[in-house]
Parts: sequence; C-alpha cells; structure tokens
Amino acid sequence: MMAATAGGRVRKGAGAKSERYAEQIVEGPDGKPQRVLIHLGESPVSWLFSRKMLSRRQLEAAEAIRRDWERAALGARVTMNWDVAGAPSRGRRAPAAGLAHSQGEIAARERLHAALAAAGPGLSDILWRVACACESIGAAEQALDWPVRAGKLVLGFALDRVADYYRLR
Repeated sequence: MMAATAGGRVRKGAGAKSERYAEQIVEGPDGKPQRVLIHLGESPVSWLFSRKMLSRRQLEAAEAIRRDWERAALGARVTMNWDVAGAPSRGRRAPAAGLAHSQGEIAARERLHAALAAAGPGLSDILWRVACACESIGAAEQALDWPVRAGKLVLGFALDRVADYYRLR
C-alpha cells in the first residue's frame, strides 16, 4: 500500500480503488501557516455523513464553519496577490497599502473565531483540521498525535457545540 504523500501521489487501497491526496499550507486557527493533507475528491465531513457517522445537524454545522472560513479568505492562495503591487507612475511607486479586507471577510473571520471558541480549546483543533482544512480524520489524528478512532468522537462533540453557536436545529 502506498502512503499519501506531498505532491498528490496516489494512495492505493484494497481493490482497484485509488484516492488522490494533496498537501496544502493554510492559515490555522492561531494565524500561523499549517501543513495539512487533504482528499481531492470528497470532503471528510460529507464522507462521515454519508456513512451515518454524523447527523444532519453536525453536517450543517461543519458546512457553516467551512463557509465562514472560506469567506474569511483564510485558505491557501493559488495565485499571486496583485492587490498590494503598486503600478509605477513617473518613476515613482506608490507605497504599498496594507491588505484591505472587505466587511464580509472581517465578519466571517469574527464568526469563525467565535465558532472555534465555542467548540473549546481541546475540540477546535480537530474541528479546524477536518471541517475547514478538509484534512481526513486519520491524517488529523496522526498530526495531533491522537489514538486511532478518537477523532470521530471528538469531532462530533465539537460539531454539536458549533451547531449550538450557529443556532442550528
């Protein structure tokens, strides 16, 4: 069996089934860049839901926090950020302005941080890795140095708290 590695190598499992993984560097809940391993074909949360390991309410909570994470523009940038590059004018360059965040980005970032805080310090790590960064449960457990199968249980608790924060029924 091939292990999932950086660069999106194919990991072969039982039978003819193969899955693609890619390594990404994204901004973590603490604002520092973190390296995560993601499955390119399916989100781990939808995978868990399709196998009846998460309730509909937990799935909706995961989608809500992921939506806020994306709106807050905390994901990996795929292209150059041309917003801060000044165009030369008559041999002088305008001073580079700081990044201007939209009101929507700022509000989404505040909601995201509040939802992670509502999950709690012990639960927000797995929540962020699986729901926001789309890292698989197994990879998140390994990265956090947790026992096998502990991630699903802890993720369920975290999603219940986030569902309460977003007032989902």
